[in-house]
Amino acid sequence: MNIDFNKGNGLVPVIIQDDTTLQVLMLGYMNEEAFQKTQNEGKVTFYSRSKNRLWTKGEESGNFLYVKDIKVDCDQDTLLIKAVPENVVCHTGSFSCFGEKENKGFLYELEQIISERIDSDDKNSYTNQLYKRGINKVAQKVGEEAVEVVIEAKDDNSDLFRNEVSDLLYHLLVLLKAKNTSLTDIEIVLKSRNH
Repeated sequence: MNIDFNKGNGLVPVIIQDDTTLQVLMLGYMNEEAFQKTQNEGKVTFYSRSKNRLWTKGEESGNFLYVKDIKVDCDQDTLLIKAVPENVVCHTGSFSCFGEKENKGFLYELEQIISERIDSDDKNSYTNQLYKRGINKVAQKVGEEAVEVVIEAKDDNSDLFRNEVSDLLYHLLVLLKAKNTSLTDIEIVLKSRNH
């Protein structure tokens, strides 16, 4: 990876983005040493301009940022790091330095939660219990929820309609897991249809 640290007097801006939801979490700066440490340890380390030293995000709070992917922009002078946050990111207690956790992108987080409950064989989880009943039962639930969405769509109660659509999406995510398919797989198909 070729990064031009010279343009910014040895520093490059680094945008941190949630790997699951793609929400922007924060902006920091790295020098070459911070970049190497980040690559070697898998935790985001910045160069603090106020402290004039390296600092690993979370070194005091425990709220580390675990690196999933690093990209450099077309001018080789800015980095985008997709990371998994340990907890809140901002020193103020907010989820990100730009505010609270956004609703957009939650389907990917829910997909991850569903997968974890199934993979961990959580016996107390409705999700895991439904999954264990087999593909026929999961598919049947999707069908039932789809019918309920159609029924509510014909009425004028927006709250009930939104709740039924939410139930349908949840059960569809369980079905995707049962079929070893992800939301990203579906997005690829949809994108390929958009010529």
